[in-house]
Amino acid sequence: MKKNGGDLKVLATNRKAHHDYFILETYEAGMALLGTEVKSAREGKINLKEAFCAAQRGELFLENCHISPYGHGGYQNHDPLRLRKLLLHKREITKLASKIAERGLTIVPLRAYVKDGRVKLEIGLAKGKKSWDKREDIKRRETDREIRRGAKDVER
Repeated sequence: MKKNGGDLKVLATNRKAHHDYFILETYEAGMALLGTEVKSAREGKINLKEAFCAAQRGELFLENCHISPYGHGGYQNHDPLRLRKLLLHKREITKLASKIAERGLTIVPLRAYVKDGRVKLEIGLAKGKKSWDKREDIKRRETDREIRRGAKDVER
C-alpha cells in the first residue's frame, strides 16, 4: 500500500504477470464492486496472483481475483471469488476481445489501485512466455545486478 505521485494508492500488484507474460499494451479499467468489496480492497486485502480477464457477451470480467471478506461486514459480506465486471469503453472491449480470439493472447491484471476515490485495475494485453524466455530474463537480471555491484566497488 504505497502512494505514487499524486493521489494514487497501490492496493495490490501482480508481480508474477511480468515473469510469466510479455505485456504488449496496458489499459486502465474500473471495477463494479460491492460496498464491502471496496472497503476490503482499500485495506489491501486483494490478491491478483491467479486472476485473469475474460470477454463474455461484449463485456469484460475479472475472474479468480480474491478480495477477502470485510471484517465488519456481517451478513452483507460478498463472495471472495465472485465474477467482477470491468468498466471500459465499448470500442476498447471489442478491440481486446478480437485480439484475444485471433492471436492467442490473454488479458492479465497487473495492479489494483485507488485513483480519485475509485478502485481501478491496470490490465495488460499479454502473450505467454516460454521457459527459455523466463530463464533469459533471470540471467539478464542477475548480470545487471552484478554490474551494479561492480560499479559500487569501483566507486569506493
